[in-house]
Amino acid sequence: MSYDQNNIFSKILKGEIPSTPIFENEYVLAFNDIEPKAPNHIIIIPKGSYTDSFDFYKNGNDLEIIEFERAIAKIAEDLNIDKTGYRLISNCGRDSGQEVPHYHVHMLAGKKLGPILG
Repeated sequence: MSYDQNNIFSKILKGEIPSTPIFENEYVLAFNDIEPKAPNHIIIIPKGSYTDSFDFYKNGNDLEIIEFERAIAKIAEDLNIDKTGYRLISNCGRDSGQEVPHYHVHMLAGKKLGPILG
């Protein structure tokens, strides 16, 4: 999968599609999913052009990676789900079902989520 500058998350980062950030810093943007699968369903994306987790962790610089991971913890704390629990999902590549070729993590919480695969 190659990076497509016209993917929806790239357009959000460029301001071509509006979003309401729930977290943002120099490296990360997070916003609510438009089709939530749980009471809390947050999309977390790096601001760099990475196709998936493999690309990000292989080619991202240390500060980008650290800030991304710290953002996840900060968002969980801000939403008060750090103690009750949350699920992080990131599909990597076509076989996993990845639809948008920009690395992103789904953070789901707010109810008992059940098994990962049904």
